[in-house]
Amino acid sequence: MIDASIAYKLLYDHFGYTEFRIGQKELILSLMSGRDTVGIMPTGAGKSLCYEIPAISSSGISIVVSPLISLMNNQVHALVNLGIAAAYYNSSLSAAQCNKMLKNMTDGAYKIIYVAPERLKNEEFLSACAAIEISYVIVDEAHCVSEWGQDFRPSYSEIPDFIKRLSKRPVIGAFTATATEKVRDDIIHLLGLNNPLILTTGYDRPNLYFSVINTKSNTDRIKKLKDILDSRKGKSGIIYCSTRKSADELYSLLLKDKYSVTHYHAGLTNDEREKNQSDFIKNNKNIIVATNAFGMGIDKPDIEFVIHHNIPKNIEGYYQEAGRAGRNGENAECIILYMPSDVSIVKSIIDNTQNQTPQKRRAEYMRLNKMVDYVNISGCLRNYILNYFGEAVAAPCGNCSSCTERSKRIKKAKKTLDRS
Repeated sequence: MIDASIAYKLLYDHFGYTEFRIGQKELILSLMSGRDTVGIMPTGAGKSLCYEIPAISSSGISIVVSPLISLMNNQVHALVNLGIAAAYYNSSLSAAQCNKMLKNMTDGAYKIIYVAPERLKNEEFLSACAAIEISYVIVDEAHCVSEWGQDFRPSYSEIPDFIKRLSKRPVIGAFTATATEKVRDDIIHLLGLNNPLILTTGYDRPNLYFSVINTKSNTDRIKKLKDILDSRKGKSGIIYCSTRKSADELYSLLLKDKYSVTHYHAGLTNDEREKNQSDFIKNNKNIIVATNAFGMGIDKPDIEFVIHHNIPKNIEGYYQEAGRAGRNGENAECIILYMPSDVSIVKSIIDNTQNQTPQKRRAEYMRLNKMVDYVNISGCLRNYILNYFGEAVAAPCGNCSSCTERSKRIKKAKKTLDRS
């Protein structure tokens, strides 16, 4: 049995905290004891700490498989700033940089290495792995392994083959913010986990207020968006758009109207994305208009609102993106500006996704239908989300637009009865 005091000491010495958040200690001790581990924790719950502490406590190196270059960059930058030796290996590196990283890796210069899944079958990387002790393989955003997950990545299927090619099987950890029962089972089965500890800390984020605002036209939607922004001047927020084109158009419109705004999507250059992201994180700009390429690994706790300018593709993606609000525990808002015609845009995106099996397309349509149900229900929005992830809830939350509107109707009816 691992002594928990070791984990507490590492927590304080390296990260400056004295207490763990819900679920963190159990997941950390599971990994440190040598057990495969699955952690399903909402955005902002501190998943990265659950594998970083075991990694720095181990005698070997930890490999973290991560899906996005920007995510790796942010995580490595944060670790290096804390004095923890870390690096990443992905397509953003030049050949010379790759060679230097691999040499440093075999020389034992790093404790944690973030790797794009596409690089796991690279022979130079495999040779470097053969020359070192690997204590852990961590699969971040583990839902990407499942065709039923919202961000399925075929390259994630390379992970089991990579593990088999290692001279000694390391402990495996898998972490995600959103996973239905089917996706969770796929994570365990497809990654070949051995009797893993499975811990779901609960999906509820009580400090988040959920709302759906119906709009009649693009003009109406822009007006309502500006009303929201004008009533939240000086506050930090993300506006998500479904396409790069719509993100660029909205950014240009808001910039013209003198809002403190920047933008982010995969069509911008690396330098542009880094600068715009930095401006937002450092509060040089209050608002960032983005596609879903933005957000993973962004450590900005004071985001007070997340607005979806178009209907999201699915509940999983929506809850992950909305969950970037209120990570400091303060009250924050998650708003969807819904217009029915947006659904056809999402269908077009699904239909035009490359290398998609018929099964995957059907799954995407099923998830979109659940998202359409969400924006049209009269019942509690929070409960709909929690029920979607298999979390039973007894009573309405009282902290979403459906609940507050219902409360207003009841009060109005009661006043009418009192007067009669």
